Amino acid sequence: APQAGLEPQTHWRGGLSSSCSRLSFPLSEHQHLRYNPLRGSWVLVSAHRMKRPWKGQMEKPPEEDIPRHDPTNPLCPGSRRANGEINPNYESTFLFDNDFPALQPDAPDPGAADHPLFQTRAARGVCKVMCFHPWSDITLPLMQVSEIKTVIDKWAELIEELGPKYPWVQIFENKGAMMGCSNPHPHCQVWASSFLPNEPHLADLNQKMHWSSRGEVMLVEYARQEAERKVRVVLENDSWLVVVPFWATWPFQTLLLPRRHVLRLPDLTSQERDALASVMKRLLTKYDNLFEISFPYSMGWHGAPTGPHLKEDMSHWQLHAHYYPPLLRSASVRKFMVGYEMLALEQRDLTPEQVVTSSFFFFFFLTSVFTTWPLP
Repeated sequence: APQAGLEPQTHWRGGLSSSCSRLSFPLSEHQHLRYNPLRGSWVLVSAHRMKRPWKGQMEKPPEEDIPRHDPTNPLCPGSRRANGEINPNYESTFLFDNDFPALQPDAPDPGAADHPLFQTRAARGVCKVMCFHPWSDITLPLMQVSEIKTVIDKWAELIEELGPKYPWVQIFENKGAMMGCSNPHPHCQVWASSFLPNEPHLADLNQKMHWSSRGEVMLVEYARQEAERKVRVVLENDSWLVVVPFWATWPFQTLLLPRRHVLRLPDLTSQERDALASVMKRLLTKYDNLFEISFPYSMGWHGAPTGPHLKEDMSHWQLHAHYYPPLLRSASVRKFMVGYEMLALEQRDLTPEQVVTSSFFFFFFLTSVFTTWPLP
């Protein structure tokens, strides 16, 4: 059982006394814990640590002289991949089975465990790679809004194609070598699994508990609260809201939320997909402008589970996307999740409110919408 003091509050204090308590405790000056309702976990916020000198590892700037087409690059049109297949001369998106999949559909069952401490389960699925664009020297923020809309439509098609068979379809993009991307060509991955992974399992459990206790969809309520408070809002339009979540762990982490209740990507209307393409371009452009580099991140979509869950009431779910960028102070200083973060509790070095209102981040999110660094 969790220790006293690390359980979520079940009663909320309102009124003047609560406001005065907040004013007497400047969140940007004192360390404190914040609750992540999606994971049911806590984050330690220690904003004063940003004042410490840095003599640690300095990252190399991202590669800038990427050729538009490299015949030796296995993701380029017309190139030969590791399995010997030759890519078509595609002009838009291109989807293919991962040549080195982490999941395979015909994997054997490991059988029953002989002890509760040595349990195994079958893991089956498919892994696909989806190229966003035929050019290697382009990224999502450099693409046209209509091209990003095509990517979104393909994501929705994949959920519809794989969802009936698999409980979870994870769409994710690792951008930049710092986030483990082994190929600079613009692409994402799609892993469909026969099981519900840890993070979506936690999100499902906690959203369901919130629905049961409050009678409202957690992230719908959260989006409304953030839109009213306007403290952590980064970008917004009529259909979408981008915030630095109250419980953010990564320095410039953002959460992308629909304004209406939506379970999965295929449920988005054409207008909502247009608005999503626009807000994605704006967000990623401003990420690039933040430190004047092609900004690294890991992102992924979370929607209601699929497979057998398609027949269940999943009203407690809300579609959302996470962006986890590692950079902390500059293009060369990253946030490391080590030591205390690995052994005890997640910790961040500045508050989400400081991120939004800090001169550099706030300025770049207000400057011209479609200017990116470097200019195309």
